Amino acid sequence: MKLYHCQGARSFRPLWTLEELGIDYDLEVMPFPPRFKQEGYLDINPLGTVPTLVDEDTVLTESVAICHYLVETNIGTTLGMKPTEADYGTYLNFLYQSDATLTFPQTLFLRYKVFETERNLGQAGDDYVQWFFSRLRAVARMMGDREFVAGDRFTIADICFSYALKLAAQLELGEFPENVAAYWERMSARDGYKRAIAKETPEKKKKKKDG
Repeated sequence: MKLYHCQGARSFRPLWTLEELGIDYDLEVMPFPPRFKQEGYLDINPLGTVPTLVDEDTVLTESVAICHYLVETNIGTTLGMKPTEADYGTYLNFLYQSDATLTFPQTLFLRYKVFETERNLGQAGDDYVQWFFSRLRAVARMMGDREFVAGDRFTIADICFSYALKLAAQLELGEFPENVAAYWERMSARDGYKRAIAKETPEKKKKKKDG
């Protein structure tokens, strides 16, 4: 099994999932965007997007789908939920809204405010930040004071949701609602999260920080 990843990208979701599962895998950290900077990558993923997971004859290219695949194919893990569990619907909802509802406006902010500034569409980027926070406030109300987003344990729904928080914090988009900020502090303190961060950090940066 091999995961193709770019530092800070949505591929962090499956990277974190793999670390929580504790299974063997190969990791290739590529320069961004890999469609232009990683020779041969388009042969693996014609879209040129990240992530890509290759597991024998299976190839997946959607971050949430990869997380879902990993828990469904690793029997015995508690990182997933079954249809018989009371919070299964909440689990699925958080799993998929994490990308479609929360990460989507963040990617448009990145496009117009970071990567394509020459298009002079910065206002559109700012508007999508407001879109993100309006949806995050709605999610905060759904969460209440829950320790985890679904059920009474940590699942891939937490991983997928937490990546949207990670990206927002990384981009310094603004302050989270109080309960979301406390939740993010707990999630980013997990050993699996820290291992994933260490795996994606280039050696040169690690040495610079250590020095």
